[in-house]
Amino acid sequence: MTPGSHARPTPGEPPPGWWSRVRARAGVVAGGSPERRRPAGWRILTPTVVLLSGSLFAVSAVSSDGTDLRPGITDLTTLVSSEAEQYEQLRSRVEALTADVNDLTDRLADRDVARVQGRIEEYADPAGLVPVEGEGVTITLTDSPLGVDETDQPERFLVVHQQDIQAVVNAMWRAGAEAVTIQGQRVVSTTGIKCEGPSVTLHGVPYPPPYVISAVGDPEELAESVEGDRYLSLYRQQSAQEDIQIGWEASFEEEVEAPAYSGLLDLSYAEPIV
Repeated sequence: MTPGSHARPTPGEPPPGWWSRVRARAGVVAGGSPERRRPAGWRILTPTVVLLSGSLFAVSAVSSDGTDLRPGITDLTTLVSSEAEQYEQLRSRVEALTADVNDLTDRLADRDVARVQGRIEEYADPAGLVPVEGEGVTITLTDSPLGVDETDQPERFLVVHQQDIQAVVNAMWRAGAEAVTIQGQRVVSTTGIKCEGPSVTLHGVPYPPPYVISAVGDPEELAESVEGDRYLSLYRQQSAQEDIQIGWEASFEEEVEAPAYSGLLDLSYAEPIV
């Protein structure tokens, strides 16, 4: 994914029958140049350069003692996966500590604590702090398999952008989804989706494609909302174009699991200077 201007052009009519195909699969109704002679100076200079390069390689090998002198991680995909794995470990630790705190709180026979706990439980479900399960829809977005040298289309058409993910999520909310997840992470009011290099960042964690977006709710209503979205209509058109092939896959699900959100709910905001 790349930052910058990602606006897709005005959409036309959606590709025919795309949800009907999903319903059918899910069982739901509905020679080269002549060689030039080099000057004599080249015949002397070339061996000299080779000898100097060999000396530098030898010095580097001794200095590094068999290790790589290049610092850092050059494979961005590996870096993203490593960061996501560390986040999952920390999230599991937070869940365990939160469970301990809740257990200790429940043991307190205090009227004020009980009153606060009651208010927390009242708002826990709408805040996304309670797991939700049920039938729904899953949509997967992924980058095109085409390289920039294999098509005349702009590179921005070949990759998934944050606007694409947001459009799917918003269409699901409009259909009355009970819960929505991205990459298995619960989407709540404080969730931010942001492009960062070749990945999208969700809850501060970078994820590479494909991007799996699931919603718990009435499958037909979810499908209708997604199908009627003009932005996503264009996305589907481009997924069917041979010179773009941006990834789109939709399916009905008998069981979608949306775990409770376990991150921070605090908002960071600016305050005016008085």
